[in-house]
Amino acid sequence: MAEITAAQVAKLREITNAGMMDCKRALLEAQGDMEKAVEILRKKGAATAAHKAAREAREGVIVAHVLPGARAGVLVEVNCETDFVARNEMFRNFAQEVAARLAADPNADVESLRQDAVSRIRENLRIARHARLEVQGCGMVAAYIHTGAQIGVLVEVGAGREETVASEGFKQLVRDITLQIAASSPLAISRDQLPEAVVAKEREIAAEQVKGKPPAVIQKIVDGKLEKFYQTVCLLDQGYVKQNSEISVREYIERVSRELNDTIQVRRFLRFQVGETTS
Repeated sequence: MAEITAAQVAKLREITNAGMMDCKRALLEAQGDMEKAVEILRKKGAATAAHKAAREAREGVIVAHVLPGARAGVLVEVNCETDFVARNEMFRNFAQEVAARLAADPNADVESLRQDAVSRIRENLRIARHARLEVQGCGMVAAYIHTGAQIGVLVEVGAGREETVASEGFKQLVRDITLQIAASSPLAISRDQLPEAVVAKEREIAAEQVKGKPPAVIQKIVDGKLEKFYQTVCLLDQGYVKQNSEISVREYIERVSRELNDTIQVRRFLRFQVGETTS
């Protein structure tokens, strides 16, 4: 049997908010497999959904750079060894320069820039990941970096006419969407974009939580749980945070579309958080 450490139990508790003993038992049952332990706890109803559960302890910042004209931009995670350096102005300036170069040229060689920064800052620095969005057709790219630079968002929003993109109403909607994504961490824009395997797993977990009930009752409960799942992880189904979830993000976009007499669509988004594991 795998030996379970206190650190593993503490990490699982942080991920799931489940009790310490529940976490230990789940890890024992999963033979130390963290992802399987999360699934075991969720099936028992002892944990909340944790779609970004696997995290590594890293320091660093998320930075963004949008080119003039707002038709292209980049989101970058830059890591360092200590929180002290993460707050250092020299490190922040280095990270911003990396973002600016990659926004201008996605194939830019930033290794010499990194090595120079390492020699000046005297700490190992790593450009962990970066991604670029460029407008296809009519629309704009916008970025938002949350206070502390631990979370960053890059989004492409499209419209049917250039006059719409130039309007203040459209620009405000785009800003609001970046804030929504930062706050609510969606997995996809709409439910049809979710991988079938993800939906199937949620259905399996929901069914396990109510096993033993009549089939018709199980189906109704599972459908209800899935609907709540969609409202949590699908951007358009989420409650619009700036109106206390009184309307959905989809309803907000439809309202602005009517006001501007155009069709507005969130096409793509990126959300980076320092230290999250990417696949």
